[in-house]
Formats: sequence, C-alpha cells, structure tokens
Amino acid sequence: VVSFGNATLVIADGAGRPLTHWSLPALERRNPGEVPAIYVPGEDAEETVEIADALMIDAITAIQKALDKSRPKPGKLRLFMTLGAFSAALAIAIFWLPGALSRQTLAVVPIAKRMEIGASLLGYMQETTGDACHEPRANAAAVTLAKRLFGTETRTRIVVVPNLAQGALAIPGRLILVDYGLLQHADDPAAAAGFIVASRAQIGENDPLETLLHRAGLGVTFRLLTTGEIPADVLRENAHALVNTQTQAPNRVAIHAAFGRAQIPLAPYAALLDQTTGNMPDLGTDPLSGQTLPAILTDSAWVSLQNICNI
Repeated sequence: VVSFGNATLVIADGAGRPLTHWSLPALERRNPGEVPAIYVPGEDAEETVEIADALMIDAITAIQKALDKSRPKPGKLRLFMTLGAFSAALAIAIFWLPGALSRQTLAVVPIAKRMEIGASLLGYMQETTGDACHEPRANAAAVTLAKRLFGTETRTRIVVVPNLAQGALAIPGRLILVDYGLLQHADDPAAAAGFIVASRAQIGENDPLETLLHRAGLGVTFRLLTTGEIPADVLRENAHALVNTQTQAPNRVAIHAAFGRAQIPLAPYAALLDQTTGNMPDLGTDPLSGQTLPAILTDSAWVSLQNICNI
C-alpha cells in the first residue's frame, strides 16, 4: 500500500504496518513517461517501487512540482547579490563619484595651477574678445581697483579686453575680464566697479574651475587630478563657451551682500546696466544709501583705466 505522509511516501504492508518512509523531496522517477512508473528513494538508492495507478502517479508528479518550486535554486542568491552589488556600484559611479572626484580635485589644485588655467583660458578667449589691453599706468589702476574692491591681500586681477558682451566676467585663476566699451560708457568708477563686483557675485559660492570641470566631464576632471593638466582643446572649447554664454544677473540678496563687502554704491551700477542692456533690474533699496564710502579710484587713475586700449 502506497500513501502520503506529512513529507514522505509511505509504503505499508497489507495490514497497514509501514515498511518504509521515502522522503518526497528526494524521491526520483527513473522512467519518466512510462507506465508502470518506477521510483527510487534517492539518487544512489537500490530499492525501487513500481506504481501503475494513474491517479497516484499524477499526485506524486504534482507534489514533486510544488516541492521543486519551493526548493532553493543553486546560484540564485549569488545572482541576486551580484546584481545588487553591480547596481550599487553603478549608482555610486553615476551619482556620487563625479561629485566626490570634482570636490577632491578642486581641493588639491593649487592657486598657481588655477592661475595657469585661467591664463590659458584668457589666451583662447582673446580669439573672440581681442587681445587684452596693457599700459603701465592703467595696469596700476587696475591693480588698485582690485585691492579696493576685494581687499589689499587679494590675488584677483582685472583684465580689460576690447570686446566682451557680458560687460564683466569672472573666470578661473581669479581673473575678472572687463569690456573696454563698458569703461567708456561709465560716468564714474563706481559704475564699472559695480559690474566687476557683480561678476564675482554671479558665481556665488561656485568655483569657476568647478563650472569648467562640470562642462568638460569626468575624464578631464580625473586627468587634472592625476596629471595636473587639462587638454588644450577642452580649454579652447570652454573659452568659447564662456565668451558666448549670456550671464544671468545675480539675485538681490547676493548683489546687496557683494556690494556691501566691497563698499560701493548700487545706483551707478544699476544705471549703467540699464544704459548698456536696456534692462533696469529691480535691485531694491541700496543698503549703503546715505553712508560715506571710501573713494574707489583717483581721477587720474580712472582716466588711465578708461583709456587703457587707446594707447
């Protein structure tokens, strides 16, 4: 007599006394598709039982299929773990690695290298802006203006170029480019100083070099970190992008903070911005209104700077 136990196939004698119990998960059929079906209690077992009853054969088949579905699949867990590890690594590579690599690179690039990168960018930008203007007295006035706006210990350099659509533009290496035409339109140094300070405020907390690396991609960032070099074609491409990018006016809070630190009035900048762009921004009330502010440049230094490209 063959019957089912909780997890076994029970073989009993005519009196119902169990002769043996065969584990259902270990049960194997030696002749699939043939009748009578021959079963063994395991792969290496010598005992066999023949069953010709179709109902019992179907029942054993159904139970074995159910057991097979619930049985752990070799390698399945390893596959899931491998896929999980790969997904995690991919997520890190996409979302965390670029930012971490960029932060590490920006932290270790010395100011000398930044100034070298800025000088290279300026060289390529001059293909569009024209050669930077130089004249000893005007150069001295530009140095004086930078110290007046950003502190006596500043390493910021103000460079005047013949044509710069943005009016003033901050680039890596602590360089601020100023359009010569802007100086011609300015009635006093406060207006031009406003454009220079606003260009620094436009980048906010962002490092101009970070913007370059973000545009260039992960490969260039890694190359700068490991070799200290940026390919010339990348610098040229970014230089042209800088020249042709329309800058956005900084928000009122950033403008007020920057002008407050530089101790320059807001009204001359707003008037010159309206004159050169036809757009009078709503900058609110000048927080320094009514205060006595330090002189920005002497008249002679201002005249020299205004004529820097005429020499």
